[in-house]
Amino acid sequence: MQQLRIAIVQTDIVWENKQENLRLLREKLETLRGTTEIVVLPEMFSTGFSMNSQQLAEPITGITIQTLKSWAAEFQFALCGSFICNEHSLYYNRAFFLTPEDNEYYYDKRHLFRMGREREHFSAGSSSKQIISYKGCNIRLLVCYDLRFPVWSRNINNEYDLLIYVASWPQPRRLAWDILLRARALENMCYVCGVNRVGADGNHLIYNGGSAIYSAKGETLVSIPDGEEGIATAMLDLQSLKQFREKFPVWKDADTFRM
Repeated sequence: MQQLRIAIVQTDIVWENKQENLRLLREKLETLRGTTEIVVLPEMFSTGFSMNSQQLAEPITGITIQTLKSWAAEFQFALCGSFICNEHSLYYNRAFFLTPEDNEYYYDKRHLFRMGREREHFSAGSSSKQIISYKGCNIRLLVCYDLRFPVWSRNINNEYDLLIYVASWPQPRRLAWDILLRARALENMCYVCGVNRVGADGNHLIYNGGSAIYSAKGETLVSIPDGEEGIATAMLDLQSLKQFREKFPVWKDADTFRM
C-alpha cells in the first residue's frame, strides 16, 4: 500500500474509569468506520496518567485489550495507544498496536517520568527496539517522555516510516512537545504522529492537546485545535517519502549510536 490513512483522537479522559472511557471511545470509533487504516489514542487512554498501578493494572488478556481487539476486527482498522499493564507481578505503561487481522504488538515505555514518580510505580521497558510492519508501512511506537530522548528514536537506515508518540503531556510543557515532535520528523526523515489528551486529571494537571501529524519535512499535515476534543485524519504517502529520502539522503551520514 503506497498510501495509508491515519486518524488521531484527541480526547478528555475520565479519571481512573475504564468502563466510561471505553464507552466514550466506542462512540468516537463509530464515526471512523471505513475512513482510516490506523486510529491513535492518547497515553493511558482508559484511566488517565495514574500512578495507581496496583489497582488499575490488567494483563493483555484483560477487558481493555480484549475489547479493543474486538473493535479493531469490527471496524477494520488498527488501534494504537497505551494502558496500565501487569505481567509477572510487574507493572508497565504498555503501548499497543492491535490490527483487524488479530495481530498484536506491544512496547513498554522505556523512559519513565521521574518528576511524576512513574519510576516508583512502573517498570521500564527493555532496550530492544520493535518495528511494526503494517500495510506496507514500518512503524515505531513510543510513549510520551520517550520524546525527549532522540537517540532512543533514531531511525537507522530508514528502518521505519512512521514514528508514533502517545502522550499525557501537560499544558505547561506544551512548547517542548510541539518543537520535539517536529524535530523527530526532520532528523529521522519520517512521518511523526503525536497524540495528546485534553482536560484535567485527578492530580489537577491541565492538558491542552497539540495532537498533530508531521511530514518528513516538518510540515503539519493535520492538527486538532488546542483544548478541544476532536479527530483528524491524514493520508501518508509512502512513495513520496521514499522519493524524498532518495533525493535528499541525509540518513546516509547519520551517526551510529549503541544503547
